[in-house]
Amino acid sequence: MTPRRFKSSSVGCCARILGSRDSLRDRANPDPALLRSISNKWQFSAKLDHESRHGNMETFDSPNGLVRLGSNMRFGINTFLFTSPFTNESTSLFRQFKKWGFDTVEIPIEDPSHIEPAVVKRELDRHGLACGSICACMGPDRDLRGTSEQQQTGLDYMIKLIDQMGPLDCPALIGPVYSAVGRADAVPPNEYKQQWKSVVKHLKTLCKYAEKKRKLVCLEPLNRFETDFINTCDQAMRMVKDVGSPALKLHLDTFHMNIEQKDQAAAIRKAGKLLGHFHACGSDRGTPGGDHIEWAGIAKALKAVGYKGDVVIESFTTDVKVIARAAAIWRRIEPTRDEIAVKGLKFLKKTLGNSKN
Repeated sequence: MTPRRFKSSSVGCCARILGSRDSLRDRANPDPALLRSISNKWQFSAKLDHESRHGNMETFDSPNGLVRLGSNMRFGINTFLFTSPFTNESTSLFRQFKKWGFDTVEIPIEDPSHIEPAVVKRELDRHGLACGSICACMGPDRDLRGTSEQQQTGLDYMIKLIDQMGPLDCPALIGPVYSAVGRADAVPPNEYKQQWKSVVKHLKTLCKYAEKKRKLVCLEPLNRFETDFINTCDQAMRMVKDVGSPALKLHLDTFHMNIEQKDQAAAIRKAGKLLGHFHACGSDRGTPGGDHIEWAGIAKALKAVGYKGDVVIESFTTDVKVIARAAAIWRRIEPTRDEIAVKGLKFLKKTLGNSKN
């Protein structure tokens, strides 16, 4: 069956948990089972924060079972550079990704029906790769601040992605998980406030499910031309705070930050322990390092916050026409897309201090 094309411009403390309504007697003699639950949740949150920052290979008990978290910093490639949509047949790319030296693959799943997770996982294992992240492709019909139907469609879609992440052994759902990409319209403050409440409500539901499945959701601010909703690290941090889930982290992208942040390194430092995923892209969506971004400062900032998660090259070229149109790629930015992957990876390994060369 021919895959359906994605129609989009896709691209607390114990007292607080116990609650203010508890009587003094209940607080003086709390139920032991409740205390164990509180302790487990607190430990889950603390360990999730620590391990997503420091990337030690270990497992630990969460309120819902064992969680396996991270490794040291890994370098990944987003498959949009080479194909759209990603299907079972796209796993033929894995051999080349491994040969180039990538550790992980970031897979944009435009429709859950496009892949069989067991097939993709088998091919990842065969080539010594890991699925480091699944990218949410938020088209017009997937919008947590849209119509009631669009909100439900978007939520259902991302829950299905989290289900697929299990057999893929993928730790993180990433991207603009709050709204349709390309929706960029000025709205009155009161309307924006209502949209914010809607997104908070749905992300609470999504992140509760992610906690249950022991996965992370990493929220990405986009530039002003792709969304009017969350453009900066400060806005994203406010959303994370309002949702209040240990499963919700930040996903920062150098391309978007180059437009929206006055100082990329400062934004990374501000994100701190909340930084769960990182896209390393050239200022023009080309090769990281062949641009004007101040990469030395970014490297120092990532080291300062103890970031040990995935660093992923996300770039687009005119070779994949559906994505080129969605990302407004109208010209050939680099001689070849292979060059973006190979030279970009070499530069990032050298600059971020993880190269053996």
